Amino acid sequence: MSDKMICVQNVNHSYGSVDVLKNVNLDIYQGEFLAIVGPSGCGKTTLLNLISEYEKPVSGNIKRNGALRMVYQQDGLFPWLTVTENIGLGLRHLKNKTEKMHQIEEAIQLIGLQGFENHYPHQLSGGMRQRVELARALSGESDILLMDEPFSALDYLTRLKMRNELVRFLKERPRTVVLVTHDIEEAAQLADRIIPLTTRPATIISEKKIHLEKPRALTHPEVVEAVHQLLITLNPENDASRHKSMLNEFTAEESR
Repeated sequence: MSDKMICVQNVNHSYGSVDVLKNVNLDIYQGEFLAIVGPSGCGKTTLLNLISEYEKPVSGNIKRNGALRMVYQQDGLFPWLTVTENIGLGLRHLKNKTEKMHQIEEAIQLIGLQGFENHYPHQLSGGMRQRVELARALSGESDILLMDEPFSALDYLTRLKMRNELVRFLKERPRTVVLVTHDIEEAAQLADRIIPLTTRPATIISEKKIHLEKPRALTHPEVVEAVHQLLITLNPENDASRHKSMLNEFTAEESR
């Protein structure tokens, strides 16, 4: 991970009189899985939109090396297209129809939806639709995957399953990933590095690196400790021992 894929330099952003981001500096490296966490409304999605170039910063610079795809909180599948057709949108650059169908079939196998090729989004569960969204985003030649709360609309057990699915997808089709999430547990399970933001106007407080193979168990001591440290970082006014006690109870319950 020696090559910088994204470089955020002295970025400030506001909407009218509302300051959202303040002096944000961040380098993201090739093959890295980076998670951005912080209070609701602090500017996490704004930072993602600036990285994607959907918006331009009021001041500062953002340099990006490579093509990107985005996955949103609510899947962006077209309701009038089938699973095959939706995934095919991610392969529009392929002119050879045989090669395109081959890659679509590979993607469908990757997400385990054989037999659902001709189904429409309304005929799929939330988890299945999100898998199709991931397959579409991971298809083709993009270098960077931006994810904005991709699993937050799913129930807890489905979210756990989708985290493992994402890890499996990325082993098959590696990307540099930037994940915005309010779920600290999710960040600790998935990310190589976690960036917590302050309240608005947001700036980066610190960073937390996790050197563990994935998929990771929620009860792994390093995951539990990472969640604990992030809670303290994001909630410094709360008693640290209280967070530790809650996490120990959670770990004991999950181990039963």
